[in-house]
Amino acid sequence: MANIIDMPKLSDTMTVGTLVKWLKKEGDVVKAGDMLAEVETDKATMELESFFDGTLLKIFAPGGSQVAIGNALCAIGKPGETVAAPAPKAAPAAKAAPAPASAPAAASAHKAKAPAAKTAPRAAAVVATPGERLRISPLAKKLAAELGLDPAGIAGSGPHGRIVRADVLAASSSGSAPAAAAPAPQVSASSDHSAVRTPQSALPSTPTISPIQEEKLVPVSNMRATIARRLVESKVSIPHFYLDIEVDAAPLLELRARVNATFEKDNSGVKLSVNDFILKAAAEALRAVPAMNTSWAGNAIQHHAGVHVSFAVAIEDGLITPVIRDTHTKDLAAISRETKDLAKRAKEKKLTPAEFTGGTFCVTNLGMMGVDRFCAIINPPNAGILAVGATVKKPVVSGDKLVIGQRMNLTLSGDHRVVDGATGAQFLAALKDLLEKPALMML
Repeated sequence: MANIIDMPKLSDTMTVGTLVKWLKKEGDVVKAGDMLAEVETDKATMELESFFDGTLLKIFAPGGSQVAIGNALCAIGKPGETVAAPAPKAAPAAKAAPAPASAPAAASAHKAKAPAAKTAPRAAAVVATPGERLRISPLAKKLAAELGLDPAGIAGSGPHGRIVRADVLAASSSGSAPAAAAPAPQVSASSDHSAVRTPQSALPSTPTISPIQEEKLVPVSNMRATIARRLVESKVSIPHFYLDIEVDAAPLLELRARVNATFEKDNSGVKLSVNDFILKAAAEALRAVPAMNTSWAGNAIQHHAGVHVSFAVAIEDGLITPVIRDTHTKDLAAISRETKDLAKRAKEKKLTPAEFTGGTFCVTNLGMMGVDRFCAIINPPNAGILAVGATVKKPVVSGDKLVIGQRMNLTLSGDHRVVDGATGAQFLAALKDLLEKPALMML
């Protein structure tokens, strides 16, 4: 009997997933552990793993389609085995509509959270009627533009008549879809305000200017939509305050150079970065000032027993924050190894949900990109986020002399519902002391 692989729940807030592309095709022999497809959730693009040995008998969802959690993606079984597509699972009972939000922004945020309903497939393809919102997957829209087809004339066979990639390809091969409309001709207004068409040949010649990029409207991915929604909610609902401090980075840079030279002699494979020291220092500062290691919980403040520091990693179409669990219990070498491994797998889209959720504090560093200082938006439900700037050579006063110093700027964004400025200042003071006396972190 064939094994059916359903759309898994790959994040805590996921209701549907977009099947970006299949990595295997029907008829391929697969083994347990092979990657079958790439699935985009509301937080990341992840690879779908096979848990069975056999032949990929049937693909039920084409690339570019959105599939509700629990609905069938493909079947794996013995060669030649026949399998029918399982019926989509029944949609959950609709909940009563909530009271209208007091502001448009709140209404938009609530709408973004509503789970997508699972519906049975349509019996026949549907063409959108004039004035009706066009339902089309991002991949199908992109493909239609590349083929020069007007999506409005393409019959959709997906849920609710949604146009999917297969519909565009079918319309292209059959020639049933109309070509995309050409840009409207330029018009100029005469003195009596009547519109007059101006022939292209009559327009004055202008020098050709190359565009910096293609003029196009790109649909947002699930990840980018979720990032946008969460950051708007954070900025609108969390009363941010900002504290800025300058740190003498010279002792840290000197110790880092000496330690890395020792690691290199020992062939340990460890090379500490400045960010490794900052993550360790943040964990120790949170242990010294535990009031910062908290979260807003509506009518209570959650105090966290463990320090789980997350750090921002830029990936295609967004960013993700892998978490170093129990950071306060790990030495610099362990933090360095784990950070590099998490960052590498984040860029390869191979993190599991458990590896990028559950952080209690976040660090974001743009110093390597030459940014001196910046203010970051809090990653809910954390009480704070630390923005790290570049280390800059600048004149500083040492005693009665003017010398060249190595200075680093740190900015703390705090949630004023959870912590006050004094608590934030205590945290930064502890952090500054550790970074200017980095040998304390080696103990």
